[in-house]
Amino acid sequence: MDERVRKLLEAWQKRNIRGVYCSGKDEAAAEVLRIIPVSASVGISGSVTLDSLEIVRKLEARGTKVFDQYKSGLSRQESLESRKQGATAADYYLASANAVSCRGELVFFSGYGNRTAGISYAANVIIVCGINKLTADLGEALKRAREYATPLNCKRLDWQSPCFKDGICRQEICFAPDYKRMCSQVLIIENEVTAGRLRVIMVGENLGF
Repeated sequence: MDERVRKLLEAWQKRNIRGVYCSGKDEAAAEVLRIIPVSASVGISGSVTLDSLEIVRKLEARGTKVFDQYKSGLSRQESLESRKQGATAADYYLASANAVSCRGELVFFSGYGNRTAGISYAANVIIVCGINKLTADLGEALKRAREYATPLNCKRLDWQSPCFKDGICRQEICFAPDYKRMCSQVLIIENEVTAGRLRVIMVGENLGF
C-alpha cells in the first residue's frame, strides 16, 4: 500500500469517514457489492470511474434496484426524475470524487445538483476513487477538479463551456445563457457527523478523470 494511502486512511478515521483500500477496480467492485444488500435501492452519479467498474450492470444483474438516469430510452423528464429519486430516496448513493487531498478532504463538482445532494444527505454513501485523484492539499484538489477533471468531463459530455475547446478554465465568464457550466456547485467534505454513513474506497490504480 502507498504510504500516502495509509496516512489518508488514518485521516479519514479521524474525520469519521470509513476508508478502505482496494488494489484494483475488480476488488473495488466486489467491495461495493459486498457493502450494498441485494434488496437495497441505489442512486448513482455520472462517473467514468463507476463505469470502469461496470457497477450498474453488476448491481442490476443480481436484482438490485438502480435509479439509472442514463438508461437507454428515458426521456429528459424521466432522466431528471431518476436523478432526483436516486439522490433523495435510494438506500445507497454511489459516486466518485473529482479530487481528494492527502489530509482527507473530498472535492465534488456538480452541474445539476443531484450529485452534491446525494453525497451530502443520502442515508448511505459510497465514494470510489482512483489513486490518480489524490493531491497534496485542498487547494490542489480544487485546482485539479476545476482545471483538469471538469474540462475533460465537458468534452466527454459535449457541454459547451469555455473550457470545452482548450481545457482552460474561465469561470469569470462561464455563465448562462452564453455557456453551459458544469462546475455550478462545489461540495467539499471535511468531516462526517453520522458514523458509518460515508465510505470511501481508494483504488490503487488510475480510474476516471
